[in-house]
Amino acid sequence: MKIEKVVNLIRIFLGVNFLWFGILKFFPGVSPAETLATMTINVLTFGMIAPSISIKLLAIWEVLVGIGFLSGRFIPFFVRIFMIHMILTFTPLFLFPELCFTHPPFALTIVGQYIIKNLVFIASGIAVCVMHKERQP
Repeated sequence: MKIEKVVNLIRIFLGVNFLWFGILKFFPGVSPAETLATMTINVLTFGMIAPSISIKLLAIWEVLVGIGFLSGRFIPFFVRIFMIHMILTFTPLFLFPELCFTHPPFALTIVGQYIIKNLVFIASGIAVCVMHKERQP
């Protein structure tokens, strides 16, 4: 299988993941990341956005990234907002270490593992972006 086809699969799988996880956040109590996400957004925005609104905004963001990756259009834009999202997903490691580590800084809780797995997503996003740039004239 050619590398371009593999990267297209990565792009599609990222899209499915973001669309799926984003849709879950539209329904209160359904997303396992809801509490952590609203706590994090609350701290990062100094409490200026109500949790019921912040989770909907995050849902919209994730759904847009998912649709963007699935469509294969405007990849540079969607990779940028994807990367911003990915960077922000690491903030709970610093804001709520008690939720992320059993023995800091190496022994992770399931929450910490959920965050650290985003390193694979970041590498995948980089691959999608690089492949897109290589295809441009």
